[in-house]
Amino acid sequence: MKPHLVTTATATATALAALLLATGCSATGGRAAAERSAAAGGCTSNTMTVTLITHSAPGDDFWDLVRKGAEDAAKKDCINLEYQAHPEGAEQAALVNAAVDKKVDGIAVTLSKPEQVGAAVQGAVKAGIPVTALNGGVDQWQKFGAVGFFGQEDKVAGQKTGEKLKADGAKKVLCILHEQGNVGNESRCAGVKQALPTTETLYVVGTDIADVQTKITAKLQQDKDIDTVLGLKAAVALTAVKSVDESGSKAKIATFDTNAELVKAIKDGSISFAVDQQPYLQGYLAVDALWLHNTNGNTIGGGTPTFTGPAFVDESNVDQIAEYAAAGKR
Repeated sequence: MKPHLVTTATATATALAALLLATGCSATGGRAAAERSAAAGGCTSNTMTVTLITHSAPGDDFWDLVRKGAEDAAKKDCINLEYQAHPEGAEQAALVNAAVDKKVDGIAVTLSKPEQVGAAVQGAVKAGIPVTALNGGVDQWQKFGAVGFFGQEDKVAGQKTGEKLKADGAKKVLCILHEQGNVGNESRCAGVKQALPTTETLYVVGTDIADVQTKITAKLQQDKDIDTVLGLKAAVALTAVKSVDESGSKAKIATFDTNAELVKAIKDGSISFAVDQQPYLQGYLAVDALWLHNTNGNTIGGGTPTFTGPAFVDESNVDQIAEYAAAGKR
């Protein structure tokens, strides 16, 4: 596995700029669990129907960024986009199977739990429906027959994060795992630990913010040697800010992934940095790649992963993305 850091984000941004030269279309849409979000607008007809299926839990704003990117691609391509999500792998596989039964023209799916979702993806491919993978499954997407992958190598991202933390003076890191069984999250903490062996993992229930705060607070009170708390998503890191205050700890806080509130926290200094995998771009490219594949046989990445991260956002560059974060695109 080869590291792809900031230069990979540049490459995908260049590809995206080229894709945006195509004619744009406006569309209407809502926020129902399985709506059609690219309907009439400026499009005389829909070119195809695509189902985007993620492992999002209710209220996780990271996936709003992924979805926004997918919706913008659908508007440009006059795609009839359906969005569905479930945090459990078995239920996510059932959603893939349902999309196959509907005979959609393409499926974009996250593979955070590949052992549970992989067979359904293979079933879609066997039925002649092209599939793109995004966010999770960088090591598995090809064997399931997907035509592209859009995301980051999570273990590499973890290693680079561990190296940065070590260079910043961290001695003992507490990596907060908010979703057990998610191969990407597990890989992030493993990568950090590889660079900084004193890293310790704490499991929390990511959908229960009260549980997150209680467990982080208790751990910081118990172990005064922890000097850094590392979240794997923005909401956990923002909750960790409260835990640090509550426990009287002097630990610094860093995180994977961003949102508008997280960017503000970096600007005010309460969070040191974020590792950005560009979720908007993941959603955009996963949908646009299906349109390109179905309309002219093009394959983004040419059979290799298309990396959207990792890149670091800290006080040195946070102002450059603040505007885009406020608009829900970073």
